[in-house]
Amino acid sequence: MTILGISAYYHDAAAALVQDGKIIAAVQEERFTRKKHDASFPSNSVKFCLDHAKLKLNDLDAIVFYDKPWLKFERLLETYYAFAPKGFLSFFKAMPVWMKEKIFLKKMVKDELKKIDPDFNTKINLQFPEHHLSHAASAFYPSPFGDAAIVTIDGVGEWATTTICKGSGNKIEILKQLNFPHSVGLLYSAFTYFLGFKVNSGEYKLMGLAPYGNADSNQTTEFISTIKSKLLTIYNDGSVLLNMDYFNYPVGLTMVKDEQFENLFDLKKRKAADELTEAHCNLALAIQIVTEEIVLKMVTHAKQLTGSENLCLAGGVALNCVANGKIENTGLFKKVFIQPAAGDAGGAIGAALASYYIYFEKSRTANKVGTESYALGQGFTKDEVEASINKFKIVFENFKSFDQLCSTTASLINDGKVVGWFQGRSEFGPRALGNRSILADPRNKDMQLQLNLKIKFRESFRPFAPAVLAEYAADYFELKSASPYMLLVQPLKKEYRNVLPENYQSLDLKEKLNTVRSLFPAITHVDYSARIQTVHAASSPEFYQLIDSFRKLTGCPMLVNTSFNVKGEPIVNTPEEAYLCFMNTGMDVLVLNNYLFYKEKQPALADKWKQQKFEDD
Repeated sequence: MTILGISAYYHDAAAALVQDGKIIAAVQEERFTRKKHDASFPSNSVKFCLDHAKLKLNDLDAIVFYDKPWLKFERLLETYYAFAPKGFLSFFKAMPVWMKEKIFLKKMVKDELKKIDPDFNTKINLQFPEHHLSHAASAFYPSPFGDAAIVTIDGVGEWATTTICKGSGNKIEILKQLNFPHSVGLLYSAFTYFLGFKVNSGEYKLMGLAPYGNADSNQTTEFISTIKSKLLTIYNDGSVLLNMDYFNYPVGLTMVKDEQFENLFDLKKRKAADELTEAHCNLALAIQIVTEEIVLKMVTHAKQLTGSENLCLAGGVALNCVANGKIENTGLFKKVFIQPAAGDAGGAIGAALASYYIYFEKSRTANKVGTESYALGQGFTKDEVEASINKFKIVFENFKSFDQLCSTTASLINDGKVVGWFQGRSEFGPRALGNRSILADPRNKDMQLQLNLKIKFRESFRPFAPAVLAEYAADYFELKSASPYMLLVQPLKKEYRNVLPENYQSLDLKEKLNTVRSLFPAITHVDYSARIQTVHAASSPEFYQLIDSFRKLTGCPMLVNTSFNVKGEPIVNTPEEAYLCFMNTGMDVLVLNNYLFYKEKQPALADKWKQQKFEDD
């Protein structure tokens, strides 16, 4: 049985193909269109999934969209009615789109599929599970658990903003639900907006900025107190009641009421180009701490409701890897599984799996490992790579031996080179996990700044992750479990840390950033933590082999791993995109499959590539 899952029309559109309960292909539309977080119908993604399986649309048993548009429309109407006459401009802008398109989504989906294949039979089984069921299914069904508590936390689906479910066998039961407008995800996005970052993409930046705040300062303490006394009420079960006098997102065109927020925190709304101050860092830390408190109460309540020793997490807030690390440290659950594409893109996987197990009532045997590869996107054969690079006058070395390629690349990284690494199929979700990665030496004290400013073209404070061989991870980090998808933050062990200067907390952001904190400064956050990726030989053999070559050469079993892209661009998908990114940044070396390119040996860019530019976001 083969089922196609689709997510679209909000952000991070994607398609996924499930065959007999196994995910065989999944990819985000942004990888093809090159529009970051592209929300349009994922025609390219659908085509890829079908081509990968050598199927036509009419071969499918069902096509499943990841939420219910009519319920969303109901929420939209009721919200505008409740807040009337406020938000008339927002209502005026939104309503024509809904009347013309979204409430007729079934027809829209069928029309889009007809464009892909004119022979498409529009009478095919088309299903619409609820948004949070798709999220829950995306986490539980691929997990290694026979039963689990499932917590989904995001901005909003149809009505739900948080759900607690119980997964057992092939069943998912929704036990508790928090409804719009009271939303932890939208609360976090509100502060993302106020601190000058872009909603739905800048939440990572907010999380990365938070450690630069001073948890012991009076200002941070006051910020936390203000958030909890003025903006929301937090209940023991983790549910929240937001004070909507300060928020604008239900019916407005901004996340918060700027003037009220500015008066509340005695701080001007930051513009994207404004310098980051100590107050900005402290406010970021305050909302991170409050979010962690809420999430911990939620998972504690989920444990009480389900009695399960296992936890599955999904929804955009599940990408907050700092909070995930705190969950692990509670010891509430023996094992935790976090959907690698926890946001809306993962809803495509969940929709297809929910159909397979719930609608079609197929039996389920839980995966035994939980570290399976999420390299589910497009890959390129040797001939395809050759055809791509031979169109241009490119100088390269072709390694017949992958062992030799890894040894050479490891030596170059040891010499301080930054390497673009392109192998196999692209990863599904927001993280590069060793197939579309930029790699460097974590021991290099200048590497974080170099990667951010000369290669990624992004804010200098943004942290980088260590990709560490799984069997060595516990030797370096206070990590209790596998973290194959880079979704857990845990501290570096004390023996690898440097003593901070006595005046450290009084330093500004730049001075803190330039303080060498450990033997692995490129991956150590200001609070001595790291966002860890454990690399497993079974699921990532090529990447594992490269890191092991670096270990044999240096004694260090880890590399800096960041996604192969620059600010404002999706992760590269094709060999040409990889070469273009390589040539337009400060990367020194590019590896495409078994081909290695040195920057200094490359000719001037071909005219085709000269015309392409990277756009800042």
